[in-house]
Amino acid sequence: MMKSWTVLLASAVFFWQAPAECQTYPSKPIRFIVPFAPGGGNDIIARLIGQRLTEIWGQVVIVDNRPGAGGNVAGEITARAAPDGYTAFQFNIANTIAFSLHKDLRYDPVKDFAPVTQIASSPFILLAHPGVRARTVPELVALARQSPEQLSYASSGNGGASHLAMELFKVMTKTDIVHVPYGGAGPALNDVLGGRVQLLMAVPLTAIPHLKSGKARGIGVTGSKRLPLTPDLPTIAEAGVPGYESGTWYGIALPARTPPAIVSRFNSTVVHVLKEPDVEQKLTASGVHIVASAPSEFGAFIREETAKWAHVVKISKAVVN
Repeated sequence: MMKSWTVLLASAVFFWQAPAECQTYPSKPIRFIVPFAPGGGNDIIARLIGQRLTEIWGQVVIVDNRPGAGGNVAGEITARAAPDGYTAFQFNIANTIAFSLHKDLRYDPVKDFAPVTQIASSPFILLAHPGVRARTVPELVALARQSPEQLSYASSGNGGASHLAMELFKVMTKTDIVHVPYGGAGPALNDVLGGRVQLLMAVPLTAIPHLKSGKARGIGVTGSKRLPLTPDLPTIAEAGVPGYESGTWYGIALPARTPPAIVSRFNSTVVHVLKEPDVEQKLTASGVHIVASAPSEFGAFIREETAKWAHVVKISKAVVN
């Protein structure tokens, strides 16, 4: 009986304290964990949002890049952090893929996080180094079939969206292209530009500047329709791989059991930032589609994505290197 009263008293204290904590939140710096190295889409978007949150809240939002294991190192750090709103996570598609790809995963993408919002979504552009003797999807497929395992592709890491997007392409085109995983999209892109790896699924945010400079060549777009920024570049589906579609997305999550009022405060502020004209212009001009969803909507989306990518992992027989 005494134990029951102790539990009830502790619960009452928590619920009385939570509103007071939320009223003063945030009262100290916030750590914003990004699961990939600097230079990729996740990092660029996190720094853009983090800077505005710093200005609005008057507390520094520190972007902490923690690459490794396709986003799982950062995911585990966040899942184990205190649920007080001072550790945020750039939750992304790789964390839903990981649930099926990694048998020893130390966090659950559905149970161990409090979803805040889906920030945005984006297709990939299939990039090739200019030295690759292919300018179109059919030419690339023919080249890969003629020389199995002679072409290689970079990815942001094992289990990342760029990894699975290319594995799906390989399955649907019956090609054998070697996977070279990196610790983020930035390092992967650098090695493609340097000619050390031939191919990469890159978000428009990082791909387009290099298409314009001629340092990389666009083969196709992974989305369901062409990008307004690259109207002459066909989708992979229309270029010869019917039914192919892939992409990536970005979101924010806090550790599970974070007080709902803090989750709501975080959500409303980030959604406000995403609707600011200058932020909206920067993102849409980079080929990013802004979503700005509610916590419940993002939670439902995470569950759907976890189930969807379990199916893709199964049919593609994707493995971690």
